[in-house]
Amino acid sequence: MPRTARTKSESGIYHIIMRGINRQILFEEEEDSVKFIQTIQKYREICEYKLYAYCLMGNHLHLLLMEGKDPLGTVMRRICSSYVIWYNKKYNRVGYLFQDRFKSEPIEDATYFLTVLRYIFQNPVKAGIVTRVEDHVWTNYSDYFEESSKTDIDFVLSLFHTDRKKAISSFLEFINQENNDQCLDVERRQITDAEAVKIIKKHCKVDHAIDLQKFDVNKRNQCLKDLKKVYGLSIRQIERLTGISRGVIQKI
Repeated sequence: MPRTARTKSESGIYHIIMRGINRQILFEEEEDSVKFIQTIQKYREICEYKLYAYCLMGNHLHLLLMEGKDPLGTVMRRICSSYVIWYNKKYNRVGYLFQDRFKSEPIEDATYFLTVLRYIFQNPVKAGIVTRVEDHVWTNYSDYFEESSKTDIDFVLSLFHTDRKKAISSFLEFINQENNDQCLDVERRQITDAEAVKIIKKHCKVDHAIDLQKFDVNKRNQCLKDLKKVYGLSIRQIERLTGISRGVIQKI
């Protein structure tokens, strides 16, 4: 059966997930995590991509990057091949390490870009690995307040404020906010209707989900867009809970 074509990002920015084959652990020891981070930094120079975020999570990892001179497929093949050769030699093994095909989603607007950024950094907290974002050392979260050049922090901070100190302060506040962000994941959990109603009420600031019908068109459409892209509610679920027609929701 032929594979579905990967959705191309008009902005060149992607949220990427790579998983170990058969859920195998990718980072057995601290040295492994260090080596992978060195690998993505090495190919950042070679392939000229912008690296905004990464998070290593045992048997999978998240990346947020923008293509440079090489297309995404080439970038990921280089990263994976380099790490697998090193890993197989270290552990005296042969064969594949990563699941056959990495997952990716295109990022086309600043709102969702920041949502994905926060989602990646909060992944270890939501998985119960740590209690605070800064406690998981295998991310580049600290690059933002240490102003490290190891990853591309300038673009992200510019989205918060033109003043650097204020930008860093706003970044830290945003990343550590409680949220119901739903983004591409290893296995996306289906959101129940009860959870979806809570999301709609909180995000749209309404008493009842059907109150969205009373909003003016622009405000309603922005809410619907956020419910789909930021929180991951399905079109059918939004239609069912808000009473807004599927045709309207699909167009946004």
